[in-house]
Amino acid sequence: MESLALAFSSGWASGVNAYLVVLVLGLADRFGDFSQIPDVLGRWDVMAVAFFLYAMEFVADKIPYIDSTWDAISTAIRPTAGAVIAILIAGDATTLEQAVFGVVGGGTALLSHAAKAGSRLAINTSPEPVTNVGASVTEDVAVLGIVWFAVENPQAAALLVAVILAVSLVVLLLVGRVIRRGWRRWKDRREPTAGAPA
Repeated sequence: MESLALAFSSGWASGVNAYLVVLVLGLADRFGDFSQIPDVLGRWDVMAVAFFLYAMEFVADKIPYIDSTWDAISTAIRPTAGAVIAILIAGDATTLEQAVFGVVGGGTALLSHAAKAGSRLAINTSPEPVTNVGASVTEDVAVLGIVWFAVENPQAAALLVAVILAVSLVVLLLVGRVIRRGWRRWKDRREPTAGAPA
């Protein structure tokens, strides 16, 4: 049960920043005594690649519109990483259990990735870069905190992640409705003007 909770939490975090998840879990495995973390994540070569990709994302994630392009590219990467990490956490479980872990990790990563990408699109309507930087730093801190908390207290972290995920999806739906309404109003105002004789 604790392993499934860790898979759920790391899946959510992977949907926000998969490379930071690999890095934090790798460091926890390398320097801590956590049997539930797969040893492969603690390999120096795996952590070096994760650090390099995290550094790239750290920069790209703070630049308006570049962040949304990065999110689009990551649409396949983050859920896949969430699923792979979850299957690794499952360890020597049966094939069915590994499949369940993969679906939990990948599915949670897909939902959190959708929430992140959607919120970033909304933030990009603001012309200044401060909002992007603030959102990116907040996401990094949240991923770092959640993953570390999940390593120490998997079930409590999973409960917290479930609440965060539910709230972020509800907020995303509300923001989406507001944007659609604004788009319709703008379109309705433009149509008479476009059809008026010159």
